[in-house]
Amino acid sequence: MMLFRQLSDATTRTLSYLVASRRGGKAVLVDPVRSQLRLYLRLLEALDLSLAFAIDTHTHHGHDSALGALLIHTDCVTVMGRESQVDCVARHLRDGEVLKVDGLEIEAMHTPGHTPDSYSLVMDDRVFTGDTLLINGTGRTDLGGDARQQYESLFSKLLRLPGRTLVYPAHDYNGRHVSSIADERRQNPRLLARSADEYAALMQRVRPRAPGHADAAEPPSLNPSAPLMRQLLAARAALGVTRAGARLF
Repeated sequence: MMLFRQLSDATTRTLSYLVASRRGGKAVLVDPVRSQLRLYLRLLEALDLSLAFAIDTHTHHGHDSALGALLIHTDCVTVMGRESQVDCVARHLRDGEVLKVDGLEIEAMHTPGHTPDSYSLVMDDRVFTGDTLLINGTGRTDLGGDARQQYESLFSKLLRLPGRTLVYPAHDYNGRHVSSIADERRQNPRLLARSADEYAALMQRVRPRAPGHADAAEPPSLNPSAPLMRQLLAARAALGVTRAGARLF
């Protein structure tokens, strides 16, 4: 069975992932945080793992990556997408390229929009989505990203994965640990947008409550012109419970 650990940084609410095929084998670490370096090294030692690859799904200001530190303390190869400009990256992946590690296969899927260098990492039963697809949300696009690109990454790539595919994002601010492609199709309010233009208009209104929560899903999803609000209003009208001048929310 595959060895899998989800690791959380309480300060940044970053979720990192350690993946290996077995104890005593080679491992991959996804989206590591610098402040958790000691934890990673202790965990690798406890499980008798050799770190083969340390991968960041994307980078932007405020993302405190541990790639450089891991490069110093282990024999790993640091990895990002080919669009990345990070100096400490030793290997740059292309869209569709497959990393093979001790019997495991991880496919790189370029999913820009949150940042130009955003990638998702696809395995047989799960996908590490970085900040492109969050649980019940999507990563903001106003920090050098592009909402229309993100729409295409979501609807033309990620949401076409099998519904059973487990979704593991790089952040969650509400104590959630995993979702699935099927659940996000059904429940994610950001994914109710019917076009790239509608999605871009929605994302223009997304702002974080706190600077450290730059990727949190925000109440503007319930703006009267947003898709979710339109659905709620239509449902109320269909049930005949609306009244002239009544406040619905």
